[in-house]
Amino acid sequence: MMRTAAWNDWTVRAKCRGMNDALFPDAVDQKRAKVVCAGCPVRSECLAEALDNRIEWGVWGGMTERERRLLLRQRPDVRSWRSALNGEKVANQA
Repeated sequence: MMRTAAWNDWTVRAKCRGMNDALFPDAVDQKRAKVVCAGCPVRSECLAEALDNRIEWGVWGGMTERERRLLLRQRPDVRSWRSALNGEKVANQA
């Protein structure tokens, strides 16, 4: 149980915390969400969550669904995005 609490701890520090449905905007609102992500202290943890779990909706870690799908296709060798993002920065494909 302790591991689960530590694993999800990044969500408490997320800049978008409490924004509810605004976290997962459609079309035009994605740019607004990406602005929120740009200054977030847990951006890489958020992006890793979406990539590791193949989340197919919303803006996570500053990347849209389309951007994440492209990244996943470009890097099929990555088994753990959490580990990969700790060691390297992945360019946001805006």
